[in-house]
Amino acid sequence: MNINFLSSLENITPTRNFNLTYIIIDSVFLCVLLGLLIYQKKYITVIWALFGGILYFLVDYGYFYWISGSRIVTVNGVSSEANTALVLLWMSLSYGITNFAYIWLCLKKDKNLKEYLFMIIIWWLVAPSIASLGGENNIQTFRTTGQYHGYMALILIVGYMILIIYNIVNKKKMINILHLNLIGISVQFAWEFALLVNSIRPINEHSLTTMLVNSIIETNLGMPYIYFIFIAIYSYYNDDFTKAIDFKDPYSKVISRSDS
Repeated sequence: MNINFLSSLENITPTRNFNLTYIIIDSVFLCVLLGLLIYQKKYITVIWALFGGILYFLVDYGYFYWISGSRIVTVNGVSSEANTALVLLWMSLSYGITNFAYIWLCLKKDKNLKEYLFMIIIWWLVAPSIASLGGENNIQTFRTTGQYHGYMALILIVGYMILIIYNIVNKKKMINILHLNLIGISVQFAWEFALLVNSIRPINEHSLTTMLVNSIIETNLGMPYIYFIFIAIYSYYNDDFTKAIDFKDPYSKVISRSDS
């Protein structure tokens, strides 16, 4: 059974089909999202979201495309260096900004969390329908995953093992690992589902496996490390860069004697 599961991982080839209209309207949405965050003085959230976009680009273009050769981008069936760089830049900023904003707002338990999550998830679901008004999907990207899913799973296990060991050893407080895990899984599952139902990601025999494995591993692998960064920053600063006073970690609780 394990052998079959590992074999299925090697067969996962995440594919996306879209058009230029999708890129344009999504870019406008990203500007609106960042504009709202700036308007509310959520400056650290904005910086974190932009960092996510840059990080995704370094991974997608730098590693997936240049180093491993697992990423391919075509426009009208033709692959070129310039088109690949531009498409991957947009894709990275799109999912990096929304994913990292989604995660950060969840970690903060932001007062407008419901509004922002609704805004992001609804956009993922309806944007492809709007983009369909702009013609056929002539841009395609795909990548193989056999080269790196094992490494990603290893990073995930190490991160969560650190949290588990911390909870077992620490006598004063416990981190809500399940909640962090749910955030990490939900953010990727939401847009993987949106890609699938809108046929941006084609439906085939590997569709369900791709959605589930990517949701469990790909974004979730960073959650333990993002949590530590979150605590390190907000222990000293608020979102608007004012000094933090009496910061309380929303994902940990003090252990009472009855708990222990």
